[in-house]
Amino acid sequence: MTEPAPPLEIAHLLTERRVALNLRVRDKRGLISELARLAASDTPEVGATVIEQALQARERLGSTGLGAGFALPHARVEGLHRFVGLFVRLPRPVDFEAIDGKPVHTLFTLLIPAEAADHVGILAAIARRFRDPDLRAKMHAVRTPAEALALLTAA
Repeated sequence: MTEPAPPLEIAHLLTERRVALNLRVRDKRGLISELARLAASDTPEVGATVIEQALQARERLGSTGLGAGFALPHARVEGLHRFVGLFVRLPRPVDFEAIDGKPVHTLFTLLIPAEAADHVGILAAIARRFRDPDLRAKMHAVRTPAEALALLTAA
């Protein structure tokens, strides 16, 4: 009998290359397009179009804007072989149809392999981290991807 895999943590999902601190976009559609482009640059097995279509399809089911300026866009992606995370901070918030009606300026994107059995736990863990107002304030103050990564992966 095989042992279950240990739960994924942010440190397993994110690299400095997948942290963008001043991404400039005009609207939600442009933001999702940029998220797909950023993810595709670090996931050669899947193209930006496939990622963008998966994220757009998930958003059509309901916004992943969780409130307090934070969104957690996520989607299952055909052809992806591992979980992939992106952290993005926007210099100018955009309307993301969030649950509280406020624009979004901080996002964590999670791309999930299509055949992955369970991803709800990692989504919940990410949402809990960003519910912390101290973390959100610190993430606004970071100046480099390395600083952002250190904050997000601190125990």
